[in-house]
Amino acid sequence: MSSLGISVGLLKALLLRVPLILKTALLHGSGLSPVSGKQDLRTELTVAIIRSFMGSMAPVGVQQRRTMRDPGIQGPMWVSKVTFPAPEDAVQDAVFRAIEDLKAGDETFDIPVVSSVEAEWTGHRDGVDKNAPQPGLPEEEKYQKLQKEARTDTVILYFHGGAYFLMDPCTHRAPVCQLAKRADARVLSVRYRLAPQHPFPSALVDALVAYLSLLAPPPGSFHNTVPAKKILFSGDSAGANLCLVLLQTLLTLRRTSPTIRFHGQDIPLELPAGLALTSPWCDITRSMPSIVHNALYDYLPLPQLHHDTTYLPPKIPPDSSWPCTPPRVDFFAHASALIHPLVSPLAAHQELWKDAPPIFISVGEEGLADEGLVIARKMHQAGVPVVVDQFEGMPHCFALIIMGTSAGRLFFDRVADFCRDAVAGRVKSSGHLSYITYQQRSICEIPLEDMVALTDEEVDERMRQSGPTFRNYNPDQASLYAQARLSYPPKLYETILRHHSQTDDRFDSLLDIGCGHGNATRDLAPVFHTVVGVDPSPEMIHTARQMSGSSKSKSGKPVEFIVGHAED
Repeated sequence: MSSLGISVGLLKALLLRVPLILKTALLHGSGLSPVSGKQDLRTELTVAIIRSFMGSMAPVGVQQRRTMRDPGIQGPMWVSKVTFPAPEDAVQDAVFRAIEDLKAGDETFDIPVVSSVEAEWTGHRDGVDKNAPQPGLPEEEKYQKLQKEARTDTVILYFHGGAYFLMDPCTHRAPVCQLAKRADARVLSVRYRLAPQHPFPSALVDALVAYLSLLAPPPGSFHNTVPAKKILFSGDSAGANLCLVLLQTLLTLRRTSPTIRFHGQDIPLELPAGLALTSPWCDITRSMPSIVHNALYDYLPLPQLHHDTTYLPPKIPPDSSWPCTPPRVDFFAHASALIHPLVSPLAAHQELWKDAPPIFISVGEEGLADEGLVIARKMHQAGVPVVVDQFEGMPHCFALIIMGTSAGRLFFDRVADFCRDAVAGRVKSSGHLSYITYQQRSICEIPLEDMVALTDEEVDERMRQSGPTFRNYNPDQASLYAQARLSYPPKLYETILRHHSQTDDRFDSLLDIGCGHGNATRDLAPVFHTVVGVDPSPEMIHTARQMSGSSKSKSGKPVEFIVGHAED
């Protein structure tokens, strides 16, 4: 029944987008599309449809539930679910030490508890078709079958993407299974805690627990000890961020202590064989030029801020998850911590990457391209073996959403080659990026230093300039916005009318702060003598004025809409 509901819901959503689909196909077929020559029809349609979904704002909890629905397990894959028990507080303390060691000022963060960590062992299953159900076996027996079919003893520790607040291992089973098949490996896909309910550094603590659980299996584990030289970190988008900050945590801790206490043992803090990253999100402030320059080819929404303005809370209907208490500017981290190296790894200076294992980075011609290319350049300059691919015209995480295309197949071929080479210790860095042109017609080798014009110092400055934009955020003002701007008009309307009808405590004037498009403001105009709507967004106020028409207050005066902030 649930799968039928999902299918019907998806069908309805796609029907609403038929005009968009027809327009996109018509422009593409006639050669008038702005992305002609860089995206085929399938890619362009995929980008257009995802972009349209991302423009539809729903409460955070609703978004999370939609992106965490388990589609079930079928086809040529083994999935064995496991839970690693919570270790001592030493893991939490180690993460805190790394955060403190890398601080540049007054960064603050929440204090998470150490928790048990759920994950899914994933591997390729031979000899079954795409609709074959997974046998109803105990989880440990599934793992044994998975391990038996794995051709090597390589393990990939995988962290899914989703901006640190969406997605789940269940949403990534298909690409993770493809990675396992191509790389001849077992994959442990981690269900780390999500923001905004669990902000930084909760996910990092979970990631460290998962890695240590491979090195020193806790009670109840299905697997035997996995040597660090047989482990690779891999992830997409925010998951790639988590790979990088986990690596940076290990590098930082190793400078002061060679071991960590884990389930009663002192475990050596060894580094993995390598990292394989897809479209890494390295800058939480989103301050790099490609965010705007590559928007044409990507579905990621543009940031709702500029360097010379105050950050405004996202216009998302409220629920029990967001806005949070106390108010916070960002889903994932405190404003003061957004350019901490364990939040935005792009902020880590070149020398901090010294002694890192080999890194593979794949990006498209996407919003996050600059971040991945700059961090690759920093690592190369620090002496780290780096392999970098950029695919012309491809959107964010293209290989995961259009796996069957020639670009998707080539991506999996190249990342699998890297994984095998990293475990074998034969990765060599040329200092060049492989630029893979549209439809893989050619591969050009370009020096990493030539890919992004900004110097490291200019990158740091752009990130620092983004800091005040977030730090100017006023929690009290945000709380007021959350109540006014985000309240549904009917609810606000009914509340005020009830107050007027049930009490003698009447008001002559209404100041609607955070009025948005002014729907509730106009509805309440007949109740008050003077009505003024205030919103910091000029676009909102312009729309409100256009829509106001003949709306008048009780005194007959027209409703007034003003651009401004709460304190104004």
